Amino acid sequence: MSTDFQSIPLIDISPLVEKWDDSNMTQDEGVVEVVRQLDKACREAGFFYVTGHGISISLVKEVRKLTHKFFSLPHEQKLKIKMTAVTGYRGYQRIGENVTKGIPDMHEAIDCYRELKQGMYGALGDPLAGCNKWPVDPPSFEEVMEEYISLCTALSRKIMRGIALALGASLDDLEGKRAGDPFWVLRIIGYPGVSSIDGQDLPNNDVGCGAHTDYGLLTLVNQDDDITALQVRNLSGEWISAVPIPGTFVCNIGDMLKILSNGIYESTLHRVVNCSPKYRVCVAYFYEPNFDAAIEPLDICTKKTGGTKSYEPAVYGKHLVSKVLTNFVT
Repeated sequence: MSTDFQSIPLIDISPLVEKWDDSNMTQDEGVVEVVRQLDKACREAGFFYVTGHGISISLVKEVRKLTHKFFSLPHEQKLKIKMTAVTGYRGYQRIGENVTKGIPDMHEAIDCYRELKQGMYGALGDPLAGCNKWPVDPPSFEEVMEEYISLCTALSRKIMRGIALALGASLDDLEGKRAGDPFWVLRIIGYPGVSSIDGQDLPNNDVGCGAHTDYGLLTLVNQDDDITALQVRNLSGEWISAVPIPGTFVCNIGDMLKILSNGIYESTLHRVVNCSPKYRVCVAYFYEPNFDAAIEPLDICTKKTGGTKSYEPAVYGKHLVSKVLTNFVT
């Protein structure tokens, strides 16, 4: 559960990244220390930075560079990949079209999901059925983003193995029928600076993204290095800034991991407020359970918390679709 943390911990996960598929990884002192730090961070804050993640810093920067280029295009050009219900809620949203708790968010975004065919999960997945809407400009956008998604998926699996060990579960308890075929979401987000939206017919609101928790298992946040905007709420209600640390990802746990851990780990409220005059981008990758997985507390976590399951089972895809439909306005 969350505490009155005043800062977000930084974890060098390189031992876990190196040994993640070694059957003897639990005997490695470096891995044991990473697992201890993951457990502490997930219990106390629900957020942590990771270094030693193995993804090229040049690629991480290129992803942000291309994101800046896309959002600097004329509005008419961005609308060529406009998100609608027909596109499976994939594509571009203009400022104010995403809402959090009924309030329009001051950001624009491209929403991408693992691609689904109509009927793949019965009616459950049909609202999100379709292919992602990638822009043709910048020219390398789709290629770079798809490489990035693949690497983030692999990294997330490694971190989740460490989290499984931190909970006292087996290495594969967060794989198989739960997340052996993980769904993923990518949100490519742009937050205008405080002076760059004056005079436009937009909602009167300075919050880039309202306070919320994430829906799945684990989020990897790739944010601009020179603007502090992401804020995390501690137990006392204070907003603690996730100050950018170059070369790291900011990671946080989501609602499905809260359920799996029976509340041992909390999905922490966070928001984005860009008080800088500069335009800020953030690319958030969300590692999720299998789309049709019924998520309920792990037995080991139920035992650790008194033997009673604190949460009813939740079908991940149903949870996601309900959130998507609630947060999108036209």
